[in-house]
Amino acid sequence: MRLIDWLIVLLYLLLTMGLGIYLSRRGSKSLVDFFVSGRSLPWWLAGTSMAATTFSIDTPLYIAGVVASRGIAGNWEWWSFAIAHIVLIYIFSRLWRRSEVVTDAELTEIRYGGKMAAILRATKAFLFAVPINCIGIGYAMLAMIKVVDALELWQSLGIEPGNNLKILSVIGISILVLVYSGFSGLWGVVATDFFQFFLALFGAIVVAIFAVNSVGGIHALIPAVQQATEQDVLSLIPFSFQNGGLTWSDTAGITATTFSAYVFVQWWSFRRSDGGGEFVQRLAAAKDEAEAEKAAWFFNILHYIVRTWPWIIVALVAIIIYPNLEDPELGYPKLMLDFLPPIMLGLVVASLVAAFMSTVSTSINWGASYLTNDLYLRFIKPDATQAELVYVGRIASILVTVLGAIAAFYATDVATVFRLVIAIGTGPGLVLILRWFWWRVNAAAELAAMLGGFFVGLITTFFAGFNDIFADFGLRLLVISGTTALLWITVMLLTPPESDDTLDEFYRRVRPGGWGWKRQQERTGLQPVQKLSLDILRVVVATFALFGAMFAIGGFLLLEPVTGWVSLIIGVVASFWLRQLSKKKVMPMPRPGLDDSDW
Repeated sequence: MRLIDWLIVLLYLLLTMGLGIYLSRRGSKSLVDFFVSGRSLPWWLAGTSMAATTFSIDTPLYIAGVVASRGIAGNWEWWSFAIAHIVLIYIFSRLWRRSEVVTDAELTEIRYGGKMAAILRATKAFLFAVPINCIGIGYAMLAMIKVVDALELWQSLGIEPGNNLKILSVIGISILVLVYSGFSGLWGVVATDFFQFFLALFGAIVVAIFAVNSVGGIHALIPAVQQATEQDVLSLIPFSFQNGGLTWSDTAGITATTFSAYVFVQWWSFRRSDGGGEFVQRLAAAKDEAEAEKAAWFFNILHYIVRTWPWIIVALVAIIIYPNLEDPELGYPKLMLDFLPPIMLGLVVASLVAAFMSTVSTSINWGASYLTNDLYLRFIKPDATQAELVYVGRIASILVTVLGAIAAFYATDVATVFRLVIAIGTGPGLVLILRWFWWRVNAAAELAAMLGGFFVGLITTFFAGFNDIFADFGLRLLVISGTTALLWITVMLLTPPESDDTLDEFYRRVRPGGWGWKRQQERTGLQPVQKLSLDILRVVVATFALFGAMFAIGGFLLLEPVTGWVSLIIGVVASFWLRQLSKKKVMPMPRPGLDDSDW
């Protein structure tokens, strides 16, 4: 890092701070302004913010480690969530926007009633705001510490840092994030997210270009990777075609059980199966239902199609240049340091700082929204003024940041913590889906699913005996999902359903489709707004369109033209079919004060 590089990073930090403070007035008026931007976000801003949230500094490091240890197919650990995110587009985005919530925990007392619903809301708010959210902040800080260490940032200033100084430097950046997110609320977060995302994407592309050129171009890289390892690193799916059929690859970096768990279980069993906290916050902040759906689509394009391959290409180069790297996650920052010239290095370091700040700012605001809306306002002071709630939101932001910093002290490697987040979040997903479409799901069932998945995930991760038994991560996910399902189904059958009044009110507000609300349709005389069969078909077609586009790019980059052309054809055909399906009329909700006969 030269002086010019440091000046670029400093300029970026000052611009970000200035933008956040400038927007502080927009988030200071009320709770809704502070946490959901007054429900006025355009789709492109909400969608970009969702993508920025999932693009942290830990992501390229995580992918470098995954590709080195499990091959490209190991990315199904996060690719599989694309299915849930497509479901979010067509099935849940409009439902969330119609619910008019500030947090997803607030939905519990709309969908359920009585004391059990209140207990569920409080428990959910605490779990998501503190342990789950702070673990996420902690591993983002861990990744930042690794980058600070690998790039020898302090040494470039003539300072020999110890571990404490490295950690304090990351906490210092987090305090900067806290200032603008605490002052401006979600408006400041999403506005800075927009610039941070495209700066971070620019950085990822620059590193990929310089890295590939360093080994002689893509035509030299691919054969070199094939020769460097006995593992089937380059396969998009861990199968091979033999004797006219599909056969599991003996050199695949993941087991058949793990791959099956990713594709067939993880996306619907995880706690974000119907959207999940930060995404729900963006959808609830969108201008209307149509804007929420567009935002979800834009996020999917940016997250899976646009930015997947720069990370993977850099990971492949790291395998060649650093074959004996003890920590493969450090391949990404080492390539930056070894091959980027001055000025460009400063821009790319600023891009990683941007990625870190976008994720941490979201996590701070999201965690504070639970503490403020679902604990303080709901249980401590229901008559709090709007100004008081904004103040409490800022205090809660400080608390979340401090707890996240504490979590960073105990984290060791990004991939392990990422799997911990998946493990403790697996289990309740099916309940979260069914509560929208089946009247019989009750608060006790959701509470059992949430707590069951959390504690089974912890036990199978941290207890040595269980950890040895479930060394195969796919088997661990299957056990967590199965155990949790057995628990919540039993609890649901042993406890009474929600009252008719509660169910009727929820149906009037959201109007979901399917057969699970027949009784409420008859009682209220209202037909569903959602056409569930059409939405499910659109989900299937959109899945082929998304993966077709993503694998077409990958096939051509990896010099596999057959894969590229077949994927491209699938993606184009699915896109045209999806366009025809999307032309079918989607009935809007009637405006407040009108009934169905008025539209």
